[in-house]
Amino acid sequence: MKRSANAVWKGDLKSGTGVLSTDSGVLDNTQYSFKTRFEDGKGTNPEELIGVAHAGCFAMAFSMILGEAGYTPNKLDAKAQVTLAEKDGGFAITDIHLTLKADIDDIDDSEFQKLANDAKQGCPVSKVLNANIHLDATLN
Repeated sequence: MKRSANAVWKGDLKSGTGVLSTDSGVLDNTQYSFKTRFEDGKGTNPEELIGVAHAGCFAMAFSMILGEAGYTPNKLDAKAQVTLAEKDGGFAITDIHLTLKADIDDIDDSEFQKLANDAKQGCPVSKVLNANIHLDATLN
């Protein structure tokens, strides 16, 4: 399986602008810029997109792991907070903090935490990222 996305950038870093598109069409010339990345401009940014990819991947991986253990989640609400920081003379994504609020019948907290951490480690997006990945998982 292969998925594709495209970025077009015009101009210099601070005053230039770009657009992002995906083959699926979910992103179609979606604006990004210095302001959307480092200030409060309208549009998206790479860190936000990594965050949503990580949250979505983690939720799906956890759903799979729960199913293999005999559980069906009623709801998994996953959030990823991505930290972009100065590092080694440039910028790097240093940390990703996953927050999970889950509604799952008949599971104890110990097993829930173990399975959630298994999903954090096994999620394909977690595996590709070179950042510290933290997880706070709450069972409702």
